[in-house]
Amino acid sequence: MAYRKGNREQVTFLPPSIEDYVGLDNPVRAYDVFVESLDFEELGIIINPYKVGNSSYDPKVMLKLLVYAYSYGVFSSRKIEREVYHNLSFIWLVGGLKPDHKTIAEFRRKNKKGISQVLKECARLCIKLDLIDGNTLFLDGSKFRANAGIKNSWTEDRCEKVLKEVDSRIEVILSECEKADLNEQGQESFVSMKEELQDRQKLKYKVENILKELRESGHKSINSTDPECVNVKGRQGSHAGYNVQSVVDEKHGFIIHTDVVNENNDRNQFANQINQANETLEKKCSIACADTGYDNTGELKKIDDQEIKVIVPLQQQANKDKLQGFDKDNFKYDRQRDCYLCPERHELNRKTVNTTKNSIIYQITDSSISNSR
Repeated sequence: MAYRKGNREQVTFLPPSIEDYVGLDNPVRAYDVFVESLDFEELGIIINPYKVGNSSYDPKVMLKLLVYAYSYGVFSSRKIEREVYHNLSFIWLVGGLKPDHKTIAEFRRKNKKGISQVLKECARLCIKLDLIDGNTLFLDGSKFRANAGIKNSWTEDRCEKVLKEVDSRIEVILSECEKADLNEQGQESFVSMKEELQDRQKLKYKVENILKELRESGHKSINSTDPECVNVKGRQGSHAGYNVQSVVDEKHGFIIHTDVVNENNDRNQFANQINQANETLEKKCSIACADTGYDNTGELKKIDDQEIKVIVPLQQQANKDKLQGFDKDNFKYDRQRDCYLCPERHELNRKTVNTTKNSIIYQITDSSISNSR
């Protein structure tokens, strides 16, 4: 059987016009029209075609690029730069322009609020297009590594321990220097001792500043490289990172809201994230769901008080710990009566059992307790 081989000497590969790079039904065209219809003044993104100096990229083009890239699952500025060189839909969207990753990152940095507002508008547009119901929302968190090592994370106990070690070592070094000066008068002191003493004093000064900052912040720990990150536990073990919260809609799994928090677990996030998602939807959802990591009664109550149904499993259920007494696994199904038997039941008086289709009542013969459904 012959093999199919490519021909790099092929003369004609792409259409002569960039407009023909994508079809009329390509989704990228929807992003182009959407961004063109936005009020940039309201978004706080300045458009000034008469600006003096060196020419810059059109803010509309840059915004189209970012919004489309994020929807395409491309978040890194360097990866977005790569797409405008190799991906036809990206090339079409920016009209053949090739902004570098620094330009892309700078535009994002300067227009964070405007971009955030645009992403909310995208969600509202999806609601109008019946792509998002906004009735049932699912919340979950993901741990992302920070650009900082966990060894640079400091707690108050670690600071105190290091300071004690440094003070002890400084005393030893000073004692050695004093002995050296007495034994070798007229000669130069050991340079290595001076350098070590200087390094220890610098370390002490650094740790004292970290300890002061730690106490003022009220946090349990702080990273000297990236003060905003925390120690998180993920599939790759413990590392310095961030907790990314995402709220998605049930209908097509579209993301309604995202947030980045510097807490190493999800227990305090449920109410805040669901409320922000509802703000994007401009209405309250009917059901809010999350995994057992959000099992915090106080947080769940804030949403329940808004008459929103909350579905979050207990920690015991997730850990497969059996609840005493009335765990569902302890109930036995009676197929004949189409009901479940209570694990704490006593001898039933069958004469008093009402077995209607929608109501089953067991009368306990040796007590006045009855279970009904």
